[in-house]
Amino acid sequence: MQAPHILIVEDDTEISALVARYLRGNKIRVSVAADAREMDTVLDEEQVDLMVLDLMLPGEDGLSICRRVRSSSQMPIIILTAQSDEVDRIIGLELGADDYIGKPFNPRELLARIRAVLRRHTDVEQPTRRAQKAYEFNGWHLDLSLRRLFNNKGERVALTGAEMDLLIVFCERPGRVLSREQIIDLTLGRDVGSSERSVDILISRLRRKMEVNPRDPILFQTVRSSGYLFAPEVRNT
Repeated sequence: MQAPHILIVEDDTEISALVARYLRGNKIRVSVAADAREMDTVLDEEQVDLMVLDLMLPGEDGLSICRRVRSSSQMPIIILTAQSDEVDRIIGLELGADDYIGKPFNPRELLARIRAVLRRHTDVEQPTRRAQKAYEFNGWHLDLSLRRLFNNKGERVALTGAEMDLLIVFCERPGRVLSREQIIDLTLGRDVGSSERSVDILISRLRRKMEVNPRDPILFQTVRSSGYLFAPEVRNT
């Protein structure tokens, strides 16, 4: 199996060198970029499986990079933030980042998060899902084998890996109220430090992409003090 290729976008050379050395020691291929220009060069020349992106960068900052990359690619992104930068962390998740880790961090924890995010982005499915080929609901078509979502016009709607995992969980449990804790256990996993706020952000992102009126959702409904419910009737096809 080919080693995953990770791009570290970090202007602190000591941090990037330390992380690169640790990841390479764990059989991961690593490229390093100090700013957006160097990042663009790597992305133009090579296939990258996941990007670790610092938010505080010279020139174009990490939030701008995250927005730009996500507009044209579903490549997984893990953002690096100072522990106190909760607002930037939330904005990064809302822009489409798949996970975050606060500085200072242990390279071992970063490796665990990288592996968890990459697992979510593979096409390897659980045995219970292999028997099913697709789900249909309210004009939407979710192809499980390709992990692709299509609207009622047959147009593909791009989802990040975390968004796709969450949608699959809901399609498997229509009409059932799921608490935020249950959603974390079923998708993001507590081993990578996911929070209830992360669940809310993912729900918000799915609503923006799939609801006619995200402020008055009919698919992803909030159940006060309990969690979320996927309301439509879901058919296996």
